[in-house]
Amino acid sequence: MRIKPIALSFPYLNSFPAKAIFVGVICLLSLSCGKPPQPGPNDLKYVRTLGGFNREFGEPFGIAVKGDVIYVSDGQNGKILTVSNAGTISTFAEGLDTPSGIAFDKNGDLYVADSGSSSIKKIDGSGKASTLAGVDGQPGFADGDASHAQFYAPVGIAIADDGAIYVADTYNDRIRVIRNGSASTLAGNGRGFADGPGSLAKFNTPCGLALTRDGNLLVADLGNRRIRVVQPDGTASTLVGTGNGEIKDGFLGSADVYSPTALATDVNGSIFIADGNAIRVIRAGTFPFIGTIAGGRRGLADGVRRSARFNRPSGLAVDSKENVFISDSDDRLLRTLSAGEIGKQIGADEIQKLRFSAEEFRTAAPARWPYDPPDAKREIAGTMGEVRGEIKPGNNDIHFHNGLDIDGSYGETARFVRDEKVLLPLAVENFGTLRELIRMPTMGYIHIRMGRDQNEKPFGDKRFLFDGIEKPSDVRVPRGSKFRAGEPIGTLNPMNHVHLIAGPSGYEMNALDALILPGISDTITPTIEKVSLFDENWREIETGQSSSRIKLAGKIRIVVRAYDRMDGNAERRRLGVYGVGYGVYKPDGVTVTDHHTSVSFKRLPDDRSVPFVYAVGSKSGATGETIFNYIATNQVSADSYREDYLDLTGYEAGQYILKIFVSDYFGNTATKGINFEVTK
Repeated sequence: MRIKPIALSFPYLNSFPAKAIFVGVICLLSLSCGKPPQPGPNDLKYVRTLGGFNREFGEPFGIAVKGDVIYVSDGQNGKILTVSNAGTISTFAEGLDTPSGIAFDKNGDLYVADSGSSSIKKIDGSGKASTLAGVDGQPGFADGDASHAQFYAPVGIAIADDGAIYVADTYNDRIRVIRNGSASTLAGNGRGFADGPGSLAKFNTPCGLALTRDGNLLVADLGNRRIRVVQPDGTASTLVGTGNGEIKDGFLGSADVYSPTALATDVNGSIFIADGNAIRVIRAGTFPFIGTIAGGRRGLADGVRRSARFNRPSGLAVDSKENVFISDSDDRLLRTLSAGEIGKQIGADEIQKLRFSAEEFRTAAPARWPYDPPDAKREIAGTMGEVRGEIKPGNNDIHFHNGLDIDGSYGETARFVRDEKVLLPLAVENFGTLRELIRMPTMGYIHIRMGRDQNEKPFGDKRFLFDGIEKPSDVRVPRGSKFRAGEPIGTLNPMNHVHLIAGPSGYEMNALDALILPGISDTITPTIEKVSLFDENWREIETGQSSSRIKLAGKIRIVVRAYDRMDGNAERRRLGVYGVGYGVYKPDGVTVTDHHTSVSFKRLPDDRSVPFVYAVGSKSGATGETIFNYIATNQVSADSYREDYLDLTGYEAGQYILKIFVSDYFGNTATKGINFEVTK
């Protein structure tokens, strides 16, 4: 009897006869009573990087393994690449349009869910591609003869031993199957959520697929934040997830998934899930349990599995040796999770080489403003690194502003600033809120009614798929959709500005540096309002008048209240600065501690470092007073943050000058000097 490792914990099984449940128990118990199991998830200890060190990938997505070779789809570049176990990367097939999920049949042919062309491709051993199903470039929905059937940007694919090809028809919200040259719908009846018979079931942006050993199909139901199971007759049920959208480990009935995109199974019946920035696993057993096995925070780090970090893993595959391969899409790398150490641990220098510099970014495409006319200068209302919220005890609702706010008028049309295509399966978020946004591969746009005017009426652009026409309730833009610079995104909501993000997710850079918008200038020096000194226990040190000499000893904290302005901005507009630092000098000018930038916003720092940048009392937002109290002695950059001090312990007794420096992106620098005396 074949083991059915998913039998006990699915809600649909509550309606099954008791005999079926009993059989499920016996099957599950046989897992521990039969032959010794293969290595399982508990043996997977290390995350390493196997391929992509030289930027070979544009966007690794789907993965399939054939022997010792790993095949990876590249959605950005329209290719299928091969990676050897030594990390050598070669092109296997090209000329595709945003390929996503890939899978081999038993004959060794590779099948591709080609999202951009809304078709299923077959690639033979020589790398030659042909259309198996769907009509290239004609998204839609139609069952029937495979050559006339229609799909809408399919993302997931899986192939059964009998040759049946299962497809996650992502934006039709259906699970389709191709058999004997014909495409049919196995489960799904439009967007939504419903378990039950295939004709009544509903999905929401289904992505990754995987088959269990007993012939059931697993579905990463991304929009519903659930893992679903589809039986051979089309009956759909929920394996795990309540729709609340969080990474919550535990028994399946109470656990949750956040953003499930890809699935894979191993020989033991374990189910691996790419969920947000985590790799999770459902272990087969009498009481199936989902646990986070690696990652969980966005970023890039190899090492012991739970300390590893990923950035939108989108594809998974398990080889015959139980090694797990992971397409880390926004890090643009092929990663491994294994019992040994396949690949190598990526270092800081290699990570730095992977990141595009601001110079590379701005030379890749000409800059324009996100409105028409494209070269008409607008007022800058916010810069990268400004605190959002208020720094006060007990308040955790704070974060860095991660972009550039560019003023506009209510209902004005916002436009793309460069050519790009959509890669995220769900690129639009927060529909109908003030933070509605679309995230493109290198740019993000927030505070916009996507694809519709100020009266909520859709523009009629078919790339924007609305739920509801007269009164839209949501919108999606399919993976593979292409936009040109200057094309409309939508209209400004009551926030009255475009929040423009420059750089890939997780590696946002200062848009002032990355874009160099036409006509932009800043000849205004930042303003230092006040400098405060504290001891290491945050007891304020009385400074008196600026001309007085202060007696200091031990570890000192420096807090500087400052802001910037830009040319053409209203007098009232206070912007955050680009860099903060300090230096210590002798009265005769001899340098003791040279000027160094301790807080930098060249790139976006980790949000956990907000209280390391800003002291209590700092606050800003859409309304209210703006106060930026920068902690000049702490060390904060894109890659690290730590508490630090001006440590006077080793200083000789005598007189010194403390100089605080505050600069903007354009090189204007404000300086304030404080005379002090070191005492022993």
